[in-house]
Amino acid sequence: MENDQEDLMEQEEHDGSDNPPSSLKAPSRSTRLNIQRSNVCSRAYFVVIMVFFHVYILNVIGLLLYVHYNNGPGDLVSGDGASSASVGKSETPLPHPTPAAGDLPLHVEEDYTQSFSLPRIEGIRVGHVQQVSLVPDRTHEMRTISLKPLLFEIPGFLSEEEGRVVVQLAQLKGLMESQTTAPSQGQVESNQPLLTFSTEEVFSLLDLNQDGLLQKQEIVSHSHSRDGTWLNPDNLRQILTGLEVCPTGMLTLEDFRRVYDVSQRPGQQRSGKLRSQFKQRNKHTWLYQGPGSHQVLQTLRTRLITLTRLPSTLVELSEPLQVIRYDHGDFSNAHHDSSPSHSETTCAHTRLAGNTSALTEVSCRYLTMSFYLSSVEEGGETTFPVADNRTYEEQALIQVGVDLTDTRETCDRGNMRIKPTAGTALLWYNHLSDGRGWMGELDEYSLHGDCPVRRGVKWMANSWVNVDPDHQQQARYQRLVAQKHRAKSGMEEHYQPLSHSDLHQDL
Repeated sequence: MENDQEDLMEQEEHDGSDNPPSSLKAPSRSTRLNIQRSNVCSRAYFVVIMVFFHVYILNVIGLLLYVHYNNGPGDLVSGDGASSASVGKSETPLPHPTPAAGDLPLHVEEDYTQSFSLPRIEGIRVGHVQQVSLVPDRTHEMRTISLKPLLFEIPGFLSEEEGRVVVQLAQLKGLMESQTTAPSQGQVESNQPLLTFSTEEVFSLLDLNQDGLLQKQEIVSHSHSRDGTWLNPDNLRQILTGLEVCPTGMLTLEDFRRVYDVSQRPGQQRSGKLRSQFKQRNKHTWLYQGPGSHQVLQTLRTRLITLTRLPSTLVELSEPLQVIRYDHGDFSNAHHDSSPSHSETTCAHTRLAGNTSALTEVSCRYLTMSFYLSSVEEGGETTFPVADNRTYEEQALIQVGVDLTDTRETCDRGNMRIKPTAGTALLWYNHLSDGRGWMGELDEYSLHGDCPVRRGVKWMANSWVNVDPDHQQQARYQRLVAQKHRAKSGMEEHYQPLSHSDLHQDL
């Protein structure tokens, strides 16, 4: 018993001591160090993995931002269909075939990939003014004067001396008459169609739904016909007048025969006045702006490229500069510079690479830039009859006694008239954007004309940028021109260079 108590006391003393029994002893020092070293390695490995993960995410974000800002986010299309890109920003280019290396000359090859993006200047709102840099050490103010069409005015675009040089070059080249009149007895109008139609055939052509009756809409739909002169504004006025006095508001063949025959008589008298059939009357010529041309002409083209940010090759392959002189009484009726796209038509400038079976060649002009080379004492305004209308309706252009396309009679009724001031330039887009960076539908609001000059002489010039609505067609055309240029350059290497006097250089 005593032994048991001693053993028990001995055990309690052992339990209260600082040294626990061997079975409960803590791990040795070396074991603790191994566990700590393992924890440190796991933590460091986790940190490294997280760092690499974050770096990877940042690289992906940076790459996406680079692609986004390098290609451009693409232009938003405003409610009227016009693109709203700012100056210098281009729309997202359409996919296009990449030419093979050496397929284009160097100066063309550099611009080739850019030629499928057509930048548009942002109009913001009517009255908005933005600063543009066109010449060193000077800025020009460009003011938005219309959104439908997108139209800008740039005062002082060219100097008085530059305007005088262009006029002198035009006079030296020689101006030719640009006049369309009613044919006099024994004469045939130059743009008279080759085929003549009977009254019954004209009635059938106008009768779109072939119901044997002519409605007003059917007649007006032909008001912008470009394939003949048998339906001009005077004809329309006579036909519509006859339609409106008809109780049913429609014309039968017998009614149309009576009205149409009257409308075809040249010099038909109405209200005691002789109505002429002039469409335009002025004198004009064309001035080459490429290499070898006058420095002023090349400078104007360079400023156009700088302002529009269009590919230089696209501008260089466009039409020459047209210079026009309007004397007293000269004018041009309201018209569109470009044409709507149809399957049966082909653009005149790309006809070499176009559809040779197309029935008609039409003008395809993405934009127009007009330069006033002189001021006019009275008259001679550039008019946009339907600019900024809420809607575009052809019926509103031709009414009883009012024809807004006839600038000689109704120029003062147009929505917008711009007085010619020497040095001022106008820029407007003839087509809307297609929303993908290329040329869309014809902007019908771009209808414009020139009011008669009442006092003084009006000198102006027009520069057009030609673009085919079919971007593949435009690409084929540019490639064809480049191949011809390369072939010509190759031939010239085998011959002695010609002197300047041996070369025919257009003014």
